[in-house]
Amino acid sequence: MSDLIPGLGAGTEMVILFFVLMACRVPVAFSLGLSAIYAMWQIGFGLDLAGDLIAASVTRFSLLAIPFFILAGTLMGTLGIAERMIRFFRVLVGAMPGGMGVVGTVVCLFWGAVSGSGPASVAAIGPMIVKGMEEDGYARAYAAGLVCTGAALSIVIPPSIGLVIYGVIAETSISQLFIAAILPGLFMGLTMLATLPFARRGGPATGSPALEALNPAPHAGLPYGRRLWRAFREAFWGLVTPLVILGGIYSGIFTPTEAALVATVYALGVGAFAYRTLTLRGLYEALADAAASSAVVMLVVAYAGLFGWVVTVEDLVGTYSEALLGLGGDDWVILLVIMLVLLVAGMFMDAITVMFISLPIFLPVMREMGWDPVWFGVVVMVNLAIGLFTPPVGINLYVAANVTRLSIERVARGAAPFLLASLLGLGVIAALPALSLALVEVLR
Repeated sequence: MSDLIPGLGAGTEMVILFFVLMACRVPVAFSLGLSAIYAMWQIGFGLDLAGDLIAASVTRFSLLAIPFFILAGTLMGTLGIAERMIRFFRVLVGAMPGGMGVVGTVVCLFWGAVSGSGPASVAAIGPMIVKGMEEDGYARAYAAGLVCTGAALSIVIPPSIGLVIYGVIAETSISQLFIAAILPGLFMGLTMLATLPFARRGGPATGSPALEALNPAPHAGLPYGRRLWRAFREAFWGLVTPLVILGGIYSGIFTPTEAALVATVYALGVGAFAYRTLTLRGLYEALADAAASSAVVMLVVAYAGLFGWVVTVEDLVGTYSEALLGLGGDDWVILLVIMLVLLVAGMFMDAITVMFISLPIFLPVMREMGWDPVWFGVVVMVNLAIGLFTPPVGINLYVAANVTRLSIERVARGAAPFLLASLLGLGVIAALPALSLALVEVLR
């Protein structure tokens, strides 16, 4: 059989073809599948093997966490839990100047961690946050930038679908990854809060429709303590969600995969008995949305199995990792190259696709350099999160532009302070592995 590009192996041709298909706007999953099938044909393997490889890719037990975490996040949005959380945090910060910026940051990080998807979080809670911040004196583009950043960085905070995927690929404890990501995730949130005093424009608005919507009439006119208690009581079942999920995992009651099912049942229970917002129509819509989102993710996982098989057969792992190690003996040089590749790749592709393509190459390098796989997983996730809102093609920027009816350029300018702060935060996390591993050592 003749090569597509003379002198290159089928594996390298597959990688090139993948990026060509992506440039032609072929969906990621089909770009993976078509390029992998081409390489299998070039190698001479029968395509009947493809079915077995696809089945093997999607039948791993730990992957069940993906559709159930997505369903849990969808249900919690449908059942009004996000709205109640926003109300509580709005009352909590009270009349503090720029308080909606703090509210937006906290809710974006919290909600994205539950939903597991940065773009989905932007679409779900972005309009409420942007409207409230704008009425509180923030520029609309800056508010959109905050939502982009908070929703992206939320994939670092557990429970995170990205960490589940990393754990599966790297054969690393998902529980330890969840524990390790807590402090870095909170640290990245603090870097966001640190930018708020420098980019705010105008004075706080009073009596605005947005703030009234976040401080509903039943709370108006009450002393602060009573307003806070009422708001907390309404939001309580949503606020304890991370404690239920993460507490169960860390105490050994259930595994991270089982935690996804617990989160789904918990959301249904809250909607049916605590808030009484669960309806058949709402349940159907949540199931339909979760099924569509899960199908997209699992399709990528399935075709990534084909892609990974070719990578193994053609020994691309050995070839590319040796080239990477050949850059020099300095750990920092190699780590910076890996981080740059992940950052650029995260701009064009979703985190799951990037991990399936890049980790088979980077993990042998990680082992050769003696890096801790748990710390490395956190660094990978922070890199990929930043890629989601890095111009010119960060996917969160496009979603936020659609939600706010602003141009990509204006949203990107609004996100620029957060991008700079996040890159500095990434540098700290990479330079201080103890930030990621301290809790792991304590709870091990």
